Parts: sequence; C-alpha cells; structure tokens
Amino acid sequence: MIFTMRCGMNRAFFKYKIFALIIFCFSANAQSHSGFTIVTDTSYSNWSAYLNSKKTNPETKWSGEFKFKNVQESRNIVYQVLSGKSLSLDAFYDSSIKKKPAIVIIHGGGWRSGNRFQHIPLAQKLASIGYASFTVEYRLSTEALFPAAVCDIKESIKWVKAHSGEFGLDTNKIAVCGFSAGGQLAALIGNTNKNPFFELETSVFSTSSAVQAIIDLDGILAFIHPESGEGDDSNRPSAATLWFGYSKTENPDLWKKGSALTYAGEKSPPTLFINSSVARMHAGREDYCAILKKSGIYTEIRTFQDAPHSFVQFEPWFSPMVTTIDNFLKKVFRK
Repeated sequence: MIFTMRCGMNRAFFKYKIFALIIFCFSANAQSHSGFTIVTDTSYSNWSAYLNSKKTNPETKWSGEFKFKNVQESRNIVYQVLSGKSLSLDAFYDSSIKKKPAIVIIHGGGWRSGNRFQHIPLAQKLASIGYASFTVEYRLSTEALFPAAVCDIKESIKWVKAHSGEFGLDTNKIAVCGFSAGGQLAALIGNTNKNPFFELETSVFSTSSAVQAIIDLDGILAFIHPESGEGDDSNRPSAATLWFGYSKTENPDLWKKGSALTYAGEKSPPTLFINSSVARMHAGREDYCAILKKSGIYTEIRTFQDAPHSFVQFEPWFSPMVTTIDNFLKKVFRK
C-alpha cells in the first residue's frame, strides 16, 4: 500500500491518518470488496430471461426493438465521468411534442448484472405515445458498492433536467421506472429526494434529482422484511450482500438505509407497482402503500397472475404493462 503525503502536512496528523486507514482496511467490520471483479457480469440477459420464462410460461413471446416514425433516438450519450470511467444513457423522444413528461428507466440484474439496452423496447414504446424515455447505465457491484448506483442514477436525472430544452421536457413531470433491482432503485431514488447521502459530492449539475412519480416493476421495497428473500448467504454471498459490502447481520442499518420503505411518508411521490406472481419480489409493498395512503398519496398495484419475474420484457405482459404505465402517468401528471 502506497501513501503520498501532501506538502506541509503535519507529521503527527499524517501518522494518525495512516493508522486510521490501516485499522479501517483490516477491520472485520470494513465494507467488503470481495465481489469486485471489474469484469462485466453477463449472467442476466434478455435471452437468458426468455429461456427461463419459456420453461414456466410457454406463452412467452420475444419483444424486440421497435421502429416508430415519430421517435427520434440519441444513443450512447455520456452523462458522467468518474475516475476515467464514462457512464452513458440513451434517449428516445418525439421532438414534435413540447413540454412532455420524462421517464428514466433503470435495468435490473441483482445490482450486479444486466444493462440499459435491455429496456430499449420499453423506452421506444413509451416514446411513441408521448414520453421522453431515457435508459441509463450505472455502476454495478462488480466495481462499486452501495450507494454508488443510487448516486449515478440521480446524476442521470440531473443530466436529463439540464438538457430539458434539447428534448422538450416538462421538468416538473419526471418519473423514475425500474425493473427488479432497478425497481428497488427506482423506489429508493423517488423516496430520497434531497437526501444528501445519495447525492454525488462532485456533481457538476445545479439541477435537482427529485422525481414526481415512481414506477416499480417487481422491485422490493425492503431488504430486511418478513417477505424478503434477500440476504441468504448460506451457499455463497447473495447479490444484496455483494452490493452492500456487508451481510444483513453485519450491518442491518445499512440494509435499511437502502430500503425505500425506510423513507416512505408524506413526501413520497405517487407510486405504481406492476408485479409478477413471484411473492418475494413484492417485499414491503403493502406496508409502503399503507404509509402513503395515510398521507393521501396515490398508489396503484397491477399484478399479472402466474407471470414470471422477467415479464416486463415479453408478451403477453409487455403491452398491458405499457398501457398501465401510461394510464398511471396520465392520472398523476394530468397529461
């Protein structure tokens, strides 16, 4: 380990900092980086999800990319550079519509796998009916621990708002939408508006990361909850453990800090849940809805009975899912 002392630094202070850093690095309670591979994890893809869904739901049909005459596309736009790494997003929009709502779409994959390209069909379809849609990349647990992914996506929201004129956006009508781990992130992001813990200290944007609606597609609301299946490390470290850098017994407070249910209340945005039949993917949903109901905040639940977890990418669920999203946003945005 190599340390560089800044000019003029007090020697005693420098020794103290060295000692403190060594204690941190070797402490049993230090956040674990054991999941860092710095290599892309391709274990979750649309193809693998399709094959798995076909096994249990033979009616599953592949939904490929669309070609809509009214939809413009701008792909591979860099919205943030951190330590030399570029993070990108893709934009889909109808330039003839002014002051339209925007939807930031977050992919799933257990905070470790998946990519933004998986939801391009959804972004294209939403753009074709009047929304500006943005599919965003964020740092996964192969290279960064919680809350890096949250900070990244909030930066992408700031970028979207900063470029509202380019895409014709109404910055008072921004929704965040995510699937699976992306759904968990969407709910967390929407419920932590103006929370400095989740904001990147080096942000170059003066715009806000606040959103006005949440669309949670089979993403959990709480990690430590009777309904949750997260945190089983009996065979190998779970996806959540690799993301937090601690097991849930080592640092339960951090796991709660990463749960949208912790922050649910009178400042929560209207929230739509679209769910499969997989019960553990709904963890904390009923508690969350009950809290929002007390504050008079609108929530809606649509469940596709017998649908597989990856229903969002495939028919016969894709089209009714888009209709449900559209109806929800028309209601809460009065579009």
